[in-house]
Amino acid sequence: MKKSLLIIVLISLNILRLHAQNVKVEGYVKDNKSEIPYVTISFSGQKVQADSKGYYAVYIKSGIPFILSAQAVGYKAFTKNVLSLSGDTVINIGLDPVPNKLDDVVISTSRKPEDIKNITTSVSIVNKEKLAREMAINPDLSTILANQVPGFAPTAQTGNNVGQNLRGRPMLVMIDGVSQSSPLRNAEVDLRSIDPSVLERIEVVKGATAIYGNGAAGGLVNYITMVPDTAAKFAGKTQVNLNGSMVKVKNSAGGRINQMFYGKLGKFDYVVSGMYEQTGEYKDAKGDVVGPNYSLGETDSYNAFAKIGYVPAMNQRIQFTYNTYSSLQNSNFTLVNGNLATGQKATGVLGKPLGIPTGVDYNHNLHLSYKIDSIFLQSSLNADVYYETRKDVFYVSLGRFDGGDGQSLARNDKKGARLFLETPLLNFNFLKASIAYGADFMKDKTAQPLVDGRIWVPTMDMTNVAPFAQVDFNILHNLVFKTGLRYENVAIAVDDYRTLRTTGANNTTITPSFDVKGGNLKYSTYLFNAGLRYNKFNIFSPFVGFSQGFSVMDIGLALRDAKVNSIDKINTDAVKVNNYEAGFESRIGGLILSASAYISTSKLGIEVVYDPVTGLFNTARSPEKIYGFELAANYRLFESLGLSASYSYTEGKRDIDKNGQYNDAADLYLNGRRIAAPKVTASLTYSPLKVLDLTMNFTGIGSRNRFEKNSNGVYNGNEGEVRAYNLFSFAGIYQVKKNTKLSLGVDNIFNQDYFPARAQWFMQPGFYSKGRGTSVNFGISVSY
Repeated sequence: MKKSLLIIVLISLNILRLHAQNVKVEGYVKDNKSEIPYVTISFSGQKVQADSKGYYAVYIKSGIPFILSAQAVGYKAFTKNVLSLSGDTVINIGLDPVPNKLDDVVISTSRKPEDIKNITTSVSIVNKEKLAREMAINPDLSTILANQVPGFAPTAQTGNNVGQNLRGRPMLVMIDGVSQSSPLRNAEVDLRSIDPSVLERIEVVKGATAIYGNGAAGGLVNYITMVPDTAAKFAGKTQVNLNGSMVKVKNSAGGRINQMFYGKLGKFDYVVSGMYEQTGEYKDAKGDVVGPNYSLGETDSYNAFAKIGYVPAMNQRIQFTYNTYSSLQNSNFTLVNGNLATGQKATGVLGKPLGIPTGVDYNHNLHLSYKIDSIFLQSSLNADVYYETRKDVFYVSLGRFDGGDGQSLARNDKKGARLFLETPLLNFNFLKASIAYGADFMKDKTAQPLVDGRIWVPTMDMTNVAPFAQVDFNILHNLVFKTGLRYENVAIAVDDYRTLRTTGANNTTITPSFDVKGGNLKYSTYLFNAGLRYNKFNIFSPFVGFSQGFSVMDIGLALRDAKVNSIDKINTDAVKVNNYEAGFESRIGGLILSASAYISTSKLGIEVVYDPVTGLFNTARSPEKIYGFELAANYRLFESLGLSASYSYTEGKRDIDKNGQYNDAADLYLNGRRIAAPKVTASLTYSPLKVLDLTMNFTGIGSRNRFEKNSNGVYNGNEGEVRAYNLFSFAGIYQVKKNTKLSLGVDNIFNQDYFPARAQWFMQPGFYSKGRGTSVNFGISVSY
């Protein structure tokens, strides 16, 4: 009897244990096209986030009813009542898209997927749809960013992005988080590092950021490369474009071809793409050849891209990416300098240019990453290693070096590793908290020799180690608070070198040649950030933030212009920036309105100023203050008709007498290389049919005049007056068949005759070129 009773008790306990055991609920979050990454799914209060492939998994008690719900910006809310589960179950979640919603997930602000509504700083996203429309007009990334991002300086329509910064400060350009920039020698060619056809989107974080550290004093531009958007084993797309001038067609025709394959094979997914483009002569509004210095006319470009992903388990992903990009100008014209005093534009005449072709000779990127969504303490881990090497070639400087010509190039070799973890700390209904932490390691070796082998800037070998941590709090579901700390430790080894003798008119010596003793430069500093955002009301969602940025100055520029015989006597102090920002977002029906104002200060700046006596550019180190504001609006009148507009204003001054005031008579405005003229953008998008998309864009550059002319009756370099100009462009995309699209783009529709902003403020005869006149771009793409 006792034995039978014991058996009954054990069986009853086992039944109760089985009834109360955990069961696994898993599945994918999808729309009508593909999986949706990083969606938050709720199980009666318990929350879990889908991974980068839209997969989620959670363990719940069996036999208990629950409510399953999911919400994502841009999609209708999903809710499902589940009575009970007795075993492991697959529940796939289908979300229906809602038109005219902002991008739901941003990675670049905190190095983890985040809802854009929880970000405490200004962010602009150029999504795939916007990229397609811009590429239908012009595939140049520097132009796309200038048109789409408030606070981004106007494009110069060249292969060089000198002066094209973010809010008056240098920016960090990245591909999937891997830096393409080097603070050791800012060559200002990093925007053109990849072809836009392989991008999923572009994320632009404005203002100093402590999250990425060295080089991001003004913010960052992160090119996010694409992943397969299909579950098919094999798919592809072929795209062909023809382009040219509508003012004077002769010799202006160019073409572009892009071939892409992608798909999923079991646990593997892949994307492989190749692009080749050749442009013809660029013509201005009068039909004359645009000055060939760094012109994008007569340029050969190619891009090869491959991304392979492997999912060994549902919560893990290994990914390898390779990208190579090249864009070199092979012009048939030699430069004819412009005349700054008379306003005569620079142009070209037939003849072999001096030196070797200019542009990006090569840019290779290799990136291996590993992600696991759930390890100890429900933490997620991201670990990656990368390697980047690039070579950029500059124009020939006539008569500058030892009385002769000289052409320089920049070599950059970068490798690094990054470890990033996120661990939940609190998970109450009224308070949730998590901590993100890790470390970055980077080796950056940069030099700027002349093409003939002479050393202009010696090899600089930088080692950068930076641990960091950031805590996020979500209070009462509406109040978001973020704060973090990063420690930068930088060591730069510089070889001994000999400066080059630079000359002026009649071979007179401006700076003599002499030996400079190298050595080690060391920097260390803490960077702090904090931000607050309140999201309770759609009509008014305000945020405030403070963030510090850090960048070793353009060391190479200081070394090549050395006036002393040892680097420890050269002012190579780093720049530490304090960025203060406040703003809000309002959503009222179909209207989304955002505004932000900012102040950026640094006790030491880097201003490139022109010396009219020697004709050389030098660096000035003074305290700086930059301030401005940005406005942006999107309004959906009907499902088929949308409007958007933005306005950007930036101003900045140098505290010359270093008394903490910026309004003294001795203090000076920052020049055009740093501060862009005001910018207005507007766009009208109309889709009268589901197969037809029409877009009209407007970009207006305002005037800026802060400096006096010199004794020769012209402005000094970097200080020229910017006169206003207005540009219109058009993009039309027509889906002929389910898998075939035609596109037509027209740039500078009204053939505006103008000097781009950089040509005006730069005030250099060789760069005083007009902008491109009306041009057309016709394309056809076939998907399969």
